[in-house]
Amino acid sequence: MKPYKNTSFAFLLLMLLAAPMVGHGQVALRAKHFNLDNGLAIEGYDPVAYFTTGKATEGKKQISFTVEGVTYRFANEGNKSAFAKDPKKYEPQYGGWCAYAMGATKEKVNIDPETFKIVNGKLHLYYNSWGNNTLVKWNAKEATWSPAADRNWTLIYK
Repeated sequence: MKPYKNTSFAFLLLMLLAAPMVGHGQVALRAKHFNLDNGLAIEGYDPVAYFTTGKATEGKKQISFTVEGVTYRFANEGNKSAFAKDPKKYEPQYGGWCAYAMGATKEKVNIDPETFKIVNGKLHLYYNSWGNNTLVKWNAKEATWSPAADRNWTLIYK
């Protein structure tokens, strides 16, 4: 019986030591691939507000939450609390890069946080500058761009 206990203890110890490395790897992966400004996502806009108000709303610096190395700001404590309970529900798709560009060209293109769409319960952000609103292009061929963007992001995010 002793060898079994020692083996179990060794396995448990190995798992406890490896856990922080797995978390650190995820933080590094997100830092490498997400659209961040010194760790800040969506240029400081509140990810929950897109869903609750249907509007792009700037978050407050003093109301923030960091998940796996990515910091989000919120307009109020209620939004922060909702996000903390289920970050994956509110985080933007494709690391916060332009959904259209991810589908059309497999490129990480910056976004205008005020140009967005909720697609199948997920936040999509788009580039919109100098008369080039990629949300319009996305809407014209969403059935094509959406699966392409999903596929391309899985190729990039590894």
